[in-house]
Amino acid sequence: MKIVIVGAGVAGAILARRLALLPDVELHCLEKVGPDDHSEAGTGLNVGPNALKALRHVDPQLADDVERASLPWTRWDIALTDGTPLMALPLAQVADNPGIRIRWSELYRVLREGAGKTIHYGCTLESVARSATGEGRSLVRYTQGGQSKEIDGIDLLVGADGRYSKVRQMFSGAPEARHIGVAILRVLVPDTSAGLIDDYGQWFNGCHRLLAFRVPPGHVYIAATYPVEPGAPLRDEWKTESVMRATYQPAHQAPSAQVQWLLDALCANLDDAHWARMQESPIRYAEPDVDVLYVGDSAHGMAPTLGQGATQAMEDACAAALIIERAVEAGSRDVRQWLGRIGKAREARMRFVMDLSVRATDTMLEGGDPVAGTHWKTQPPFLAELSSLFREVALGDDVAQAT
Repeated sequence: MKIVIVGAGVAGAILARRLALLPDVELHCLEKVGPDDHSEAGTGLNVGPNALKALRHVDPQLADDVERASLPWTRWDIALTDGTPLMALPLAQVADNPGIRIRWSELYRVLREGAGKTIHYGCTLESVARSATGEGRSLVRYTQGGQSKEIDGIDLLVGADGRYSKVRQMFSGAPEARHIGVAILRVLVPDTSAGLIDDYGQWFNGCHRLLAFRVPPGHVYIAATYPVEPGAPLRDEWKTESVMRATYQPAHQAPSAQVQWLLDALCANLDDAHWARMQESPIRYAEPDVDVLYVGDSAHGMAPTLGQGATQAMEDACAAALIIERAVEAGSRDVRQWLGRIGKAREARMRFVMDLSVRATDTMLEGGDPVAGTHWKTQPPFLAELSSLFREVALGDDVAQAT
């Protein structure tokens, strides 16, 4: 049996490690960058407790490796930029275990090292198509080291190549993005805060939000958001120090010490910031007439408000790995059946996660009220949904959804 994974990001690397262990499987994982090139991942991220729960269930050793390279995420604090506190939530109130704080590049390093020689680096995807060798099979053409290569008769093709997945585009076209109405800039800076910035914190000046947390080995991840009309281009004037300071400093009071440090660090590193618009894309886990699986951002681009982008990529990979492994153990090599089980396990979960993430973005939209918007996040209905988000994992019918 041939399995090809396109993309060794979060989901792809986890799947490559697990599926390579299956008996009588020829596995190829094609990654466009070199083995030491993680420059495309120069920021940080928080990974939710649910991802760590899923990974520990499926691959305890890999979960240990990830945790050793990270700091625990144990709190969610919200304040105004003048220091007025709005929320202080211990994650233990809504989760069974901490999440993590880590650099993207470090997470990639750990997961790719875990997958070992199953990953082929420096591969540029040229095309994918249906194969003539059998119903449901596919073929992939790519270049590596200047040489054209082809893999035909693929029994399972996995598109794990991100939000702008070439695999998904080639089979079913580019998904139509839905813009949320928020612009976001991200940057990773050296930690000179002397302890001012540590665990996950947010600071609001009206609907304008700063977010920051510390990541090893001595950096702070900063994200800043502001409203933007859906579909509108990001204006250059927003990318200036004068606009940044005017936007996030309180109008009639001095900023808190944390916010002053964040603004100074942000403005000193604007040239290194990554700018984007929050958006989501329709969920699609499989194709109807060819045996292709999508995981992570390839399956569902989503708003990053609750830190569920990489988190759900990990959940996807863990669910797919577990379902496929158990099917093979039971003697099933029916790929269509695998895809059906994966979609059944994941689709309702993803609709819940994506809906909750968008609703939690209310304080960042034009006219958003951070005081009222944070207040409802401290009430039992939202905390119950947050508990479902962080405590439950959707790994298949034969796996407990919450423990």
